[in-house]
Amino acid sequence: MSIRFTQHARHKFDLLRRHGFEITQEQVEDTLTDPEVVIPQPMSKYIAQKRLTERHILRVVYRQEGEDQVVITFYPGRRERYEGHV
Repeated sequence: MSIRFTQHARHKFDLLRRHGFEITQEQVEDTLTDPEVVIPQPMSKYIAQKRLTERHILRVVYRQEGEDQVVITFYPGRRERYEGHV
């Protein structure tokens, strides 16, 4: 299995960094390989979710293409907004 990033997802690292929230490629990959929860979405997409800090989680939107996971986008979220609501 391999993890690939869309052009949008690659751009997202810089976008978040400019807004003061640094997410690394390793954090995204760790969320995909060892998620706390995976939430199925319409159109064969999934959201893998994992805790980042005491206040934040990382949500990674991806699709499965054969053995590959293709990262569409990712974003940090506040834990109180997403935990317990899946």
